Amino acid sequence: MLRKESRGGIFYGWYVLAASFFTLFLATGSRNGFGVFIIPMTDELGWSRSAISSAIAIGWFINGVSQPFIGRIYDRYGGRMVISVSLLILGSCTVLLSQVNSLWSLILIYGFFMSIAGGGASLVTIHAVLAKWFYRKRGMALSIGTAGASAGSMVLAPFATYLILLAGWRMTWGVLGILILALGVPLALLLIRNDPADVGETPDGERAPTATEGDGRASATAERRGPLEVDNWRDSYKSPPIWQLSGAYFVCGMTTAIISAHYVPFAIDRGASPGTAALAFGLMTGLNVLGVIGVGIISDRLGRKNLLAGIYALRGLAYVMLILAPGTLGIWGFAVIAGFSWIATAPLTSSLTADIYGLRTMGTLNGMSTFAHQMGGALSILMGGLLYDVFGAYDVPFAIAGVMLIGASLVSLSIREKKYSSRYQPVPSTVPTSMPVGDGD
Repeated sequence: MLRKESRGGIFYGWYVLAASFFTLFLATGSRNGFGVFIIPMTDELGWSRSAISSAIAIGWFINGVSQPFIGRIYDRYGGRMVISVSLLILGSCTVLLSQVNSLWSLILIYGFFMSIAGGGASLVTIHAVLAKWFYRKRGMALSIGTAGASAGSMVLAPFATYLILLAGWRMTWGVLGILILALGVPLALLLIRNDPADVGETPDGERAPTATEGDGRASATAERRGPLEVDNWRDSYKSPPIWQLSGAYFVCGMTTAIISAHYVPFAIDRGASPGTAALAFGLMTGLNVLGVIGVGIISDRLGRKNLLAGIYALRGLAYVMLILAPGTLGIWGFAVIAGFSWIATAPLTSSLTADIYGLRTMGTLNGMSTFAHQMGGALSILMGGLLYDVFGAYDVPFAIAGVMLIGASLVSLSIREKKYSSRYQPVPSTVPTSMPVGDGD
């Protein structure tokens, strides 16, 4: 199959990007909306906040442990198979959540099966697929794909809230699962392709050089090899950037997961109605659609690590607002400030990983970094529930999260992007290619 699959001359990567966006819209949006289910589920089933938080934390932990293995499976079999099967299992498990009657059944369905499947239809696999389809526009493409997760949370959290009020939380889980099965699975099977070569194309849709142009001519999208590029994922851990990226990503997990699980209950405790709390959460994730796309475009031009550091600092400022501002002012202030940084760190982290270590083992490396992210998330969800039961408020765990973001910002700032990123290496041809500027190492 050559260019006939690109449908009217349009670069097929845009179809892959659209399918990736919608995959994350459904998969991440449905899972990130768990916070709106906490109060109705605890009210009906008689669970404490710490008990249900433990079940959610187990899910984040299992998801994190599975990520490196999912990354390895991706590196071997490709994204189309992994993503499609994962969506099938994820949708089925989401439907089964409507039948939960005990904490153990929640742990089994959500904590194990749904969380492992969620890892296969996540940023780990989506970013690895998109990094192969885009080189010059990699930051933008990964950011647009990531925005699907934010858009899903923006739409599905309020949707789930109002459906809970209308039909109950059991019916709502069932509807979310059916959406994944009926829309997500077919779209992934029809549109996602593992590599541009599968449809006779090259990254970014650039024309490959012909034989008459000489063997020495490289295309404008030719990958420049960085000094740390690896063929074995273990070799990456002999150099500082992967540790810096993973350490900061651990904090990212801490400071987003605790909000996913506890922001809506926190807002309700502050006096907001369930609908208002869900709208604030939706606003936060909706603003991140703009923030994450903007960051991706800027990073392709000006470099990535300074933006990454700035995003962590901005999120820290949002936590200050959340804790110190009175009443619902802190709720809406956090939603606005954090909205532009909610998961904007994800495409920057993946892009830096690809730029520094190459694409050969990106699935595994993404899985390892996401393992750190999910461990931070599991810890913070559990911490939020336990400290709430001790203090009767979320101020202490939210303060801890804010302090951790200062460290993440400083660690990100210390990454030597210009030295190690392939984007700053000499072009292996005589073809004029614009170099990224403005990193400021």
